[in-house]
Amino acid sequence: MNSEEKPFLAETHEVFNQPPPLADINLYDQDIALREALHREGGGWAEERVRDYGALAGSEEMIALGFQANEFKPVLHTHDRFGHRVDRVDYHPAYHRILGTAIAHELHALPWTHPRPGAHVARAALEYLHAQMEAGTGCPLTMTFACIPVIRQQADVARLWEARITARHYDPGDRPALTKPGLTIGMAMTEKQGGSDVRANATRAYPLANRGAGQAYELVGHKWFCSAPMSDAFLVLARTQTGLSCFLLPRWRPDGQRNAIHIQRLKNKLGNASNASSEVEFRGAYAHLLGEEGQGIATIMDMVALTRFDCMTGSAGLMRQAVSQVAHHIGHRAAFGKPLIEQALMQNVAADLLVESEAALALAFRVGRALDRHALEDSERLFVRLATAVGKYWICKRAPAHINEAQECLGGAGYVEESLLPRLYREAPVNSIWEGSGNVQCLDVLRTLARRPDTFEVLLNELRLAQGADRRLDAHIAGLQDEWPLTGEDGEYRARSIVEKMALALQGSLLVRAGCAAVADAFCAARLGGSGGRVYGTLPKGADCRAIITRGWPAASPP
Repeated sequence: MNSEEKPFLAETHEVFNQPPPLADINLYDQDIALREALHREGGGWAEERVRDYGALAGSEEMIALGFQANEFKPVLHTHDRFGHRVDRVDYHPAYHRILGTAIAHELHALPWTHPRPGAHVARAALEYLHAQMEAGTGCPLTMTFACIPVIRQQADVARLWEARITARHYDPGDRPALTKPGLTIGMAMTEKQGGSDVRANATRAYPLANRGAGQAYELVGHKWFCSAPMSDAFLVLARTQTGLSCFLLPRWRPDGQRNAIHIQRLKNKLGNASNASSEVEFRGAYAHLLGEEGQGIATIMDMVALTRFDCMTGSAGLMRQAVSQVAHHIGHRAAFGKPLIEQALMQNVAADLLVESEAALALAFRVGRALDRHALEDSERLFVRLATAVGKYWICKRAPAHINEAQECLGGAGYVEESLLPRLYREAPVNSIWEGSGNVQCLDVLRTLARRPDTFEVLLNELRLAQGADRRLDAHIAGLQDEWPLTGEDGEYRARSIVEKMALALQGSLLVRAGCAAVADAFCAARLGGSGGRVYGTLPKGADCRAIITRGWPAASPP
């Protein structure tokens, strides 16, 4: 071997054909569909607030904190070294940094502190961006946000608690709530014998003196799931002699003693690793009754509706982050002799993923607009009731497969933990399960239509706003009308099929009206026209894939 042929043994390879890191970008500015949706649905007044958060969420610093918060999971300490119960969960400092940043930007309170048209849409934009950065902290943010309509039903409790709950202060200290400038709220409804069937709950509530709204009770029972157990208080369902009732249960009693909330263990979950979910016992835990005895489900439903809304918005955010990773990757990597973005089949897959992401965003933000208007218009109130269940079912159901397809686009690089995609993939199923799984959402749609049959006409009126714009959409809406009226067991048996048709009709109508012809045409052709399949990458011939990819490109200058 001559000197020219001798290998340099210490230099085995050089790094090339790899994309640069996708970091230090503004997640708002690079998302055309988000910018359009914010303005279309009435939240444009908050654009600078949303843009500021987009810069934070896309920064290398916050991305790194997200990895740390998920690598170093919460740790439970039931007792101190002397044997006293402390029931304390310790989080990594990264978790506190992320949660504190979100609260400082009012992700937990914006519609309550700025009650103006578009506030729910503006907050949804913040939530959508936050999910792309670190979704586990979204759980306490959502519960803190969603508790306010419930607490307001009890004016004396609200006077003590609301200002601290909506404050822009995050205080993780473990001490009595009314000594802290800012509070977070969790909830504990699920019990092992009932799951989603909360009417089977067995936890008991006993009055300390007088019965009735706002009075003090002690709770005895076991909760199978208590999310964010270091929250300052929890909304809880427990049974009085009148029936299932709603309570606000603080971590500390008014006398400054620890409340009798015993954390039994932390759940070892598939994902959502940064957030602690626990199993707890109440052994005479002090709580205040919210609303009337026996009306617990009705009392807490406002919270459930808002947390379901966040599930669909969060899932849409996860999907956007996943497809951003795809677009970035294929724009910087070559295979089989040419850049991935120039290969026809990869264009089909990437464009299909982007269409799905934009459809999820459009539906979530339309529900946000309805939330902003539901107190003023009965039709919007009915739309919220129906579309929240429809969107929660469909968007959250689509997210895991969507993110898995994104992993395939990156190949092995999308399967290793240095990538964001494994975390996104593990995170996605929680939104389809939490606050009622798919069957629960579909049955909720049937109940809504049974109780208020005029809700179906509200849905049709929404869909008719796009009438005549696309023949495939018109045909799909006509087919949906043929499903009405629903009848008994047959309707229940076909509930998933019916709700899917509703979701696709809503998404198609919204995309057609949103004005991007390439996205709307591809959606209607693949989802409504029978030209697409159940997997991604089956957009029919004629779809303008390049235009869709350029629109969804996660950087200032697409390739």
